[in-house]
Amino acid sequence: MHQSDVEAQAQAETSSQHEEHVVARLAQHDQAALTQLVAAYDADMVRLCFMVCGDREIARDATQNAWFRVWSKPPELRDSTRLRSWLLSVAANEARQIMRRRGIGRVREIAATPPRSAFDAGASDSRLDLTAVLRRLGAQDRELLGLRYGLDMSSIEIAAHLGISPEGVRTRLHRLLARVRKELGDE
Repeated sequence: MHQSDVEAQAQAETSSQHEEHVVARLAQHDQAALTQLVAAYDADMVRLCFMVCGDREIARDATQNAWFRVWSKPPELRDSTRLRSWLLSVAANEARQIMRRRGIGRVREIAATPPRSAFDAGASDSRLDLTAVLRRLGAQDRELLGLRYGLDMSSIEIAAHLGISPEGVRTRLHRLLARVRKELGDE
């Protein structure tokens, strides 16, 4: 094992122990523990919620609801390495629930800004095409793309989050990306 691998493993163990301690404090309704979790995970939760629903306000509302749930019923995690996955799951579920309550389906509006110059026109058209394809995807597909490409999670982390195998994650991503490429005409 290289020195950097040993250091990375030690850092992961320290982080895991720290998260166990924070979760234990959260179970005692320690506000400082909640503040630490919000500082560490809020931005990722908002990004994932946005990928699920496509609306900044709903994403923010969903994240706030998720934090309320975390405070009301702290997690009882057997494996502290699942904390991030659990928090992201709570947030994504909240976003889907808000969308259902408001009767929001798959289609969502995304404001498109005109290109700044003729040179940017092609790139803008490509972004609009991709945006249109993403709009037609279901919330679970957008969530999967958000976890992988928005939050840069590995297939192992995504598997823990979704409750499926890493191979299942890779298969779903492969099929999803093939579908997106086909719709974009990039086969």
